[in-house]
Amino acid sequence: MQSLLAATAALGLIGGSVLYTAAEAPSLMQLAQDDEPALAPRRIIVGIDLSRSNPLIDEPGFAAKVGRRVAAEIASLGFASEVHVRTFGSFDSSSNTFAYDQVISTHARPDYVAAEVERLVAGTPALVERGKWRSQGTTNIIAFLDNVVLSIGCDEMPTTVILASDGVEDSEYARLERSRSTLPAPEGRPFHGCAELQILGIGQGTHSPSETDRLRAQWAGWSRAAGFVRFQGLNDW
Repeated sequence: MQSLLAATAALGLIGGSVLYTAAEAPSLMQLAQDDEPALAPRRIIVGIDLSRSNPLIDEPGFAAKVGRRVAAEIASLGFASEVHVRTFGSFDSSSNTFAYDQVISTHARPDYVAAEVERLVAGTPALVERGKWRSQGTTNIIAFLDNVVLSIGCDEMPTTVILASDGVEDSEYARLERSRSTLPAPEGRPFHGCAELQILGIGQGTHSPSETDRLRAQWAGWSRAAGFVRFQGLNDW
């Protein structure tokens, strides 16, 4: 909570964000149907990679670009959809205490939530520079995915996980900055039922098309084996 308050105060990003319950959904759906068919609820989980290898933490122009992309996904959500934002990097819960959770409703319309999350993602370099968020020495992408899907889930509605990350896993599982390192085969299909994994900024910072292709191929194969229905790894857009 202290981390959330610090981040909010630093940039004036989030005003009174409240997690509204899905109990509001029936009446909200009816309101939407008065004008047009209601959009089916979806869930978007955004992970902000604070590891030092990720250009997002110190390149404001790139962070703004990622923020716009994420906001466009959120702006298209229907009522009763969920938006969750977390930071990750080191496998240490005390380093990543930030949490933003919102349900799309008449009190938190999709354009409002999209604008909040866009400012948050775009403001990442400023939050790191001011010490509100700490840049981190390792990149535990797989462990983050394990934790966030266990805690939030892919049940009840289609779930898209969007990582603002360079995709360079740097953990006990793999050291993808090394050209011969590979992601481990997942045990079973731990993300069965999850609709999509997106990595926005894959290969950024490597300055290498071939390395970007290698990273994209690694995550595409891993995500399919792990149970995600779709994968999208974008270096630029």
